[in-house]
Order: sequence, then structure tokens, then C-alpha cells
Amino acid sequence: MTQGVPAHTPEEDKGGLRTALAGLTTRGRSFLAAGIAAAICAYVLGQSDLLRVGLLLAVLPLVCATVLYRTRYRVAGSRRLSPGRVPAGSEARVHLRMDNVSRLPTGLLMLQDRVPYVLGPRPRFVLDRVEAGGRREVSYRVRSDLRGRYPLGPLQLRLTDPFGMCELTRSFSTYDTLTVIPHVEPLPPVRLSGEAKGYGDGRQRALALAGEDDVIPRGYRHGDDLRRVHWRLTARYGELMVRREEQPQRSRCTVFLDTRGLAFQGAGPDSAFEWAVSGAASTLVHMLERGFSVRLLTDTGSSVPAEGADGFAGASQESADAAGLMMDTLAVIDHSDGAGLSRAYDVLRGGNEGLLVAFFGDLDEEQATVVAKMRQRSGGAVAFLLDSESWVREAADVPGPLDKSEERLRMLREAGWTALKVPRGAGLADLWRQADRQRMGIGAGSGTEGRS
Repeated sequence: MTQGVPAHTPEEDKGGLRTALAGLTTRGRSFLAAGIAAAICAYVLGQSDLLRVGLLLAVLPLVCATVLYRTRYRVAGSRRLSPGRVPAGSEARVHLRMDNVSRLPTGLLMLQDRVPYVLGPRPRFVLDRVEAGGRREVSYRVRSDLRGRYPLGPLQLRLTDPFGMCELTRSFSTYDTLTVIPHVEPLPPVRLSGEAKGYGDGRQRALALAGEDDVIPRGYRHGDDLRRVHWRLTARYGELMVRREEQPQRSRCTVFLDTRGLAFQGAGPDSAFEWAVSGAASTLVHMLERGFSVRLLTDTGSSVPAEGADGFAGASQESADAAGLMMDTLAVIDHSDGAGLSRAYDVLRGGNEGLLVAFFGDLDEEQATVVAKMRQRSGGAVAFLLDSESWVREAADVPGPLDKSEERLRMLREAGWTALKVPRGAGLADLWRQADRQRMGIGAGSGTEGRS
């Protein structure tokens, strides 16, 4: 962000003296009050010397305010975030730069940036006299344990006179946004049920070029590599024919996040819902690094990215853009008002989803039945169940029955899910390995390869 700021604006010119007097500091107001009091006493007592002292005390802050108000500084300010997207619990550095673009040197400046309270205290810097055409650079750090999008700015400049009688504040009008994404935990490269490597042979293929004519060898086109020429067909048809290029398959993975408000209890960085959001983010990053086409799906039926081949993230730069979009979505995702998972099930049953990794909150019997049906349209399915009531109960050290969550686990496992219960404070990497061991123990040799 870069913008110039004048010493005062036309709107403030209309205020005139009132605006200048409003900027008087405590010292300036004290001088003015003492001068007026001395002038009154001098008038009552008939002391001309005291009157001169009183006038001096009263005029000094008024002159300082007028001179400071009429001084026309022009400065340009810029802000740079490093980085602009940071995981929760990590620090980002904000770099501020002030350039004096006027022909006059500035006086003493106080630079202040407005930041939300969750990022830390409001940073303030005192800048010495900036020569004409000069610049000053300062920086500060921000940190948040809560994910979200936080506005930074606008910048404020506080001008003061050499005697400290008056201070005037000038503000920039623009701001930047810091995105705090969920914490991402590195996951081990295990092979889950229904998972295929990111690239490989499969029934479904993405063709090298769009169009049905690429299903069979086609005529030579300008720019085709001569190594692709099919000589046998060239001799048969009497013209150059080229082979289509094989595009390796890109396996799919859907990461499902249950956001129903009634499915989670508690709030804050250590709540069950925040663990689920962080788990979804970790899974998305892990699967993208392994070369999968990935999408994020919630209980509302909305998916990210919304465009592309069947809503999945593509390859190369598109994949990086989609990853950023999904992480930005998780940075601000909140509880939904929905009570069921039927809309997400309607999306999942519309096609072959490859590997399905899901993070669920509390499930009643009806919703557990819906979840069991989700397994039918996926090559493999892994579920992490967060009994948020037990998270709150464990935090309070109050014992309670756990039969309900165990029953839900049994239902999902019978439906073919690799289902695990998530205790309070568990690490996703350990549960990721445990899911692989559970698959090997109950489903060895029955896994289905993920689809491209």
C-alpha cells in the first residue's frame, strides 16, 4: 500500500482555528490557561509586567498550533507484509516506509499503525526530522493464535511542534489484510485404503489436448513434435499422422469438514472445531504435495474450488492458486446453521470421489447413517470423529459415558470406513499412522485404487 498524505485537508481548512485548538496538548492547554489567568490578574491588579508575561504564555501555544496547522508536509507511506498469509501461532513482520516527497524537511513525526487487539499492541514509532526527498523505514511483528483475516491500518501520522504545545493527526485512507490460516501439521507418507499415487495408470485419463479427436491418432499439425509421428498410419493414409500424448492420471481426494454448530462444543484455539479445521488444512496440503487433485467440501454442500474439472483443483499453477483459495476459506470458516449432512451426501453421490478424508463432530444415529452411505461412492474413506462433549468434559475432569461415540465408530467401520476417535490433544500425524495400521489390520488386500 502506498499513498500520499498532505499536512491538512480542505475539509479541515473549514474548521480553521477550532481544528488547530483541538490539537493542543496538555502542556499547550496549561500554557494557555496560565496565560489567560495571568492576564486577568494583571488587569485586576494593574500590573503591566504581569500582563506581558500572561500574553506571552497565552500566545505561545496559539502560535505553535497555527504554524503547525499551516505547515504543508507531503509524505508517502507504504506497508509490506512478510508474509501476507501466515499459520496460526506464527509471526509475520510488517514493514513501514515513509517518504518525504515535499521540498521542505519535516519536523518530529510519530507514526502509528492500527492493528486488531488479537495481533498485539498498537505499534508506535517516533521519526526524527526527515529531509526533503528522504525516507525512513521501520518494522514491527504481529502474531495471532486465532485464524482469520485481520485488517492492518490505516497508518496515522502525528505531527508535533518543537515545544510540544500542539499535536495534529493525519491519516492514510487505505489498509492491508493479514490472513492467518489454520496450523498445518506435517503428515507421514502412508498409503491409505483407496489411495493411489498422485500420478499413474487408471481407467480415467486426462487427455493431452481437449477434444474427442485426441482419442485416436490424428493428422499432423504445425508445431507437433516429429517424434510423435505414427509412420504406419502415415503410410496407410498417405499423410502425416501423429500419436496423442498420454497424460498420466491425477488421483482425486475430497477433504470433508463438518461445520455444523450443533456438532461442536467449546471455543478457542484448543476447541474440537479448531482441531478439525487444522486437520482439514493439514490433509489438504499433504495430498496436494503428493500430486492429488483435491477439493474441500463442507456440510453445506459447497466445495472449494468451485470451478475446474468436477470442482477439483487442477495441476501446476492452478493447483497452487486453488490451495491458496482453500486455505483462505479455512482461515475464516465458521459454524453453519445446518442440522444434517444430506446436502454434502448429495454432492458426494454425484460421482467417483477417489479418497475421502472426513472430519466429523458429534453424530446422532440419523447422521451416522448418512455418513455410512458416503462410503459407497469413494475409493477409500477415512473418518476422524471428534466427540466435542468429551473434549469439554476432559477439560473439566468430569467423567461421562462414551458409549454413544463408540457406537458411531462401530457403525462407520461396518460401512467400510477407516474410522478413528480423536481424543483431546491428539496429534494428527499419530492418528494418520494409526489409520494406516487399522486399514492393514481390517482391510488388507481389499483396498481400491483411487481414481484420477
